[in-house]
Amino acid sequence: MTDRYPFHEKQYLGRDYNFISIRMVMAVFCLIAYWVTENRERNGELLLLVGCAILLVSVFMLFLLHYRTIVNNKSIILDGLWTTRLVKIDLNSIVKVEKVPYSKYFLNNPVYNLHRNGTIKFYAGGKDAVKLTDRDGLTYIIGTQKQTELYSAIVEAQAK
Repeated sequence: MTDRYPFHEKQYLGRDYNFISIRMVMAVFCLIAYWVTENRERNGELLLLVGCAILLVSVFMLFLLHYRTIVNNKSIILDGLWTTRLVKIDLNSIVKVEKVPYSKYFLNNPVYNLHRNGTIKFYAGGKDAVKLTDRDGLTYIIGTQKQTELYSAIVEAQAK
């Protein structure tokens, strides 16, 4: 399926290293607190349950698709989770394409189709993004793990 498109990328919700680290520290804290607790019949079992639940949710989130980016037929298609709408950006209306860092912050929350101050953001993890500006002045920031490939695919699709 990925060979049919000039660019195809899947962004997963739980694969951002910063949030994986936070979840693992919380799980390890719960498991160590369980091990250290003397009165296990009241509080210890709850700590064990919470620690194991954090680990299971983390494993589940590794395989949870946040959104998919496809460049095809002079358009960019962003398809998100179950209840999100398909976003299709026409490359004929794009006047400027540039490679940018996604954000200056160390931790960024995953977002899909977030409208804020004339900017629409798509992000699941990583530090890189491609910024698109259309004729109306609307800005799209698409976070990606493959910045160079996405940029090249957009430029090539616009040239056709």
